[in-house]
Amino acid sequence: MSITHGVIVIDKPAGMTSHDCVARIRRIFGTKKVGHTGTLDPDVTGVLPICIGNATRLVEYLQDLPKRYEVIMRLGTATTTEDASGEVVEKKNVETDDISEAKILSAFDQFTGDIEQVPPMYSAVKVQGKRLYDLAREGIVIERAARAVTIYQIDFHGISVDGDYLDIAFSCTCSKGTYVRTLCVDLGRTLGYPAHMKQLRRVKSGPFLEEQAISLEKLEAMHRAEEDLSDQVIPIAQALSFLPRYEIAPDRKKAVLNGLTTALPGLQAEAGSLICLFSGNQLLGIHRVCQGPKGLFAKAEKVFSPEV
Repeated sequence: MSITHGVIVIDKPAGMTSHDCVARIRRIFGTKKVGHTGTLDPDVTGVLPICIGNATRLVEYLQDLPKRYEVIMRLGTATTTEDASGEVVEKKNVETDDISEAKILSAFDQFTGDIEQVPPMYSAVKVQGKRLYDLAREGIVIERAARAVTIYQIDFHGISVDGDYLDIAFSCTCSKGTYVRTLCVDLGRTLGYPAHMKQLRRVKSGPFLEEQAISLEKLEAMHRAEEDLSDQVIPIAQALSFLPRYEIAPDRKKAVLNGLTTALPGLQAEAGSLICLFSGNQLLGIHRVCQGPKGLFAKAEKVFSPEV
């Protein structure tokens, strides 16, 4: 198979780590240059964009983009891990008449915008050189500093009763680093009950949508049948569609490909923002907009060779 450069959107199944998915993509495409753009816990399903070949240079930009999730939050029980995989540590029968849609929407409003979250003990955050989940497995609980995250939007979908418990379905668009399970715990506390995240599915990651995702099983079947996989791979230029596109003058193409700065006449953008420079249909690179004495200019962050 020829070298592939681009992004493939995997529909990650439950029971697999993001690293497992990367390993399988490496085998399918026959390259070690593979990386994902944002870890999903083993029980979480959905959109996992995986960069192949020179597209691995996009990981740092793609992983910083907002994510959207479909969530089911259970009121009435809290767990050690804040999700359904943990041991129940607190129970409280839910008075269903006490939980109205208006009350839920009010709680959502309190957690929309810039908020602070305390990372759960069962997380990969490092404190003094140790992963929190390693400490948690030893029964050690330590104080964690709150972290700033952004909840851009929460949309209520419905309520269902399951015995003594109540499940609330909603979707959430949030920034990198948001713990949706911690959001469920905090929402539950606001509603007056212990809570945990019962189910989570990522439906969007940056520009990549659930509709674009392919299962590993289907991809591997296509590979075994020696089918062409190129239609499943999003080209690098298309994967960067979330960045503004700027067409340079033809006589600056060689300079840009050599990593030199170039003026940006006519560009309306803020200094410090990112853009993609193009020459016709050819992506030349990702550049940072800078302010100079003569106006805005582009400073190279990533330059891409013609085969990309």
